[in-house]
Amino acid sequence: MDLSSSKIFLALSPPPSPAGTQPDPRGQMFGTLGMLVIMIVMFYFVLIRPQQKKAKEHAQLLKTIKRGDRIVTSSGIVGEVINVKDKTVMIRSADAKFEITKSAVAEITERGAEGGE
Repeated sequence: MDLSSSKIFLALSPPPSPAGTQPDPRGQMFGTLGMLVIMIVMFYFVLIRPQQKKAKEHAQLLKTIKRGDRIVTSSGIVGEVINVKDKTVMIRSADAKFEITKSAVAEITERGAEGGE
């Protein structure tokens, strides 16, 4: 760092307080609280809100599962829905039948016929 760049940092610092006075603690408190509020708002919009939106979309997806749909589970199993219950879904994948929880369904790849097979 050369001498000219250190002058820039000194110019950005607050001016020294006159002799015998102290900086206003309320001003420092409001500055700190302001930064805290800004960080909380940014945290909400960057992390919390998108996660809530994704959870709502997944819940809507789970409500629309019906017989004949082709789905992919969160573990990567691809299968066709045979039966839908309150909390579980019966799927057929190749020659095997599985009963999985609805929350394990990651996506619906293909919508089946209304009545199924």
